[in-house]
Amino acid sequence: MNYLAHLHLGGPRPGELLGSLYGDFVKGPLQGRWPADIEAGIRLHRQIDAYTDSHPLVLQAKQRFPSERRRYAGILIDLFFDHCLAAHWHDYAEEPLQQFTERVYQVLRDEAALPDKLALIAPRMAAQDWLGSYRAFAVMEQVVAGMSRRLSRPEGLAGGVAELERLYVPLQQDFREFYPQLQAFAQRSSTGLADRHQAS
Repeated sequence: MNYLAHLHLGGPRPGELLGSLYGDFVKGPLQGRWPADIEAGIRLHRQIDAYTDSHPLVLQAKQRFPSERRRYAGILIDLFFDHCLAAHWHDYAEEPLQQFTERVYQVLRDEAALPDKLALIAPRMAAQDWLGSYRAFAVMEQVVAGMSRRLSRPEGLAGGVAELERLYVPLQQDFREFYPQLQAFAQRSSTGLADRHQAS
């Protein structure tokens, strides 16, 4: 999953929101490098990624892409699922999307010790409203272009948005079936992490 989904699934408190994002920027063992609530958020982020990558509905979504595209299909699906979440936010959250994204941006502004790469992009994320902009499918072109620049083989995503447009209806159905299951998994995992933290 991409930024918006991780933030939505990770929990509402500032440390949980930060951990939800740090999971994309912090690698390796944690061992007290960050406050406990942030580390719990990072662990949950990793569990969500593992659950997503092995889920039959996500594997089914990847199979919808031509064989030569499948190596990069996971990236495209992550981005598309964030679009689906933003476009249908009211189906999955009570807090309005704009209010949620503003709260996330404020948490980022208030945190003085963001991981290096996140510290670099956080101001742009807020100024350009990356999270809220996913509502518009047209934004996918810019997002995929930005993602391509970070790949060792950027040509792997060339034409990816056209593929998403062609597969829009079946991929949206995949998302609608998958996301409630992911929400339930994240809730169970979050409770389990909290219980283990209290026991220790």
